[in-house]
Amino acid sequence: MTNLEKYNKAFRQALDLREEELGAELVYRRNKNWDSIGHMDLIVRLEEAFDISISSPDVMAFNTYEKGKEILGTYGVTL
Repeated sequence: MTNLEKYNKAFRQALDLREEELGAELVYRRNKNWDSIGHMDLIVRLEEAFDISISSPDVMAFNTYEKGKEILGTYGVTL
């Protein structure tokens, strides 16, 4: 499984999304499932998938599908 597939899987599972719902238009709190609980579930899944620990400031900044890719890049995760 590629890193992008892992990333997408975390979003799909944490936020109960279909593949076609993933993309630049996916924004925190603009999707009914991406609330604070869904957000923490997503962060935990990403940390486990990539064996990283995401800092609190990065958790707060992780507010779009695309921004998440940038943040993971700072942890050495290439998508």
